[in-house]
Amino acid sequence: MSHVANGQIRTEPSMPLPRRLSNLFAALGEVIRTERPDSAAVEEVLGNTNAQSTLKLGQARGVVLLAGATAGLHIGEYHPSTVKKAVVGTGGAEKRQIQAMMAVLLPGAKLAGPDAADALAVAITHAHHLASAEGMARRARITA
Repeated sequence: MSHVANGQIRTEPSMPLPRRLSNLFAALGEVIRTERPDSAAVEEVLGNTNAQSTLKLGQARGVVLLAGATAGLHIGEYHPSTVKKAVVGTGGAEKRQIQAMMAVLLPGAKLAGPDAADALAVAITHAHHLASAEGMARRARITA
């Protein structure tokens, strides 16, 4: 496993939400065209005390799913505790622990911030799940 890139896509908070979501979709499309990933992964949204924030996060997540699906990518979806367990070893890990593990798992990678660390953790989780699935499929073909 090696680090290729990480970053953050920011939209202007003063813009209307539909325009922000459109900008997010366009920026993700550009990242997909530039980086040419084999697949994508997103973290599942958990409800929190602010319903408006949860709703906006869900809408942004929908745009992420749409951008990946439009590009024909297989998209993995992972519960936050699954991601934390995959990279830290416990499903109750804190953000700072995830950031610290990114330095261990991806030495030399310059992180664009805590959200980028979280995204890389989701990507690592996805890579591990894909490798496991491929290994199981290989064993099934050998025994068949």
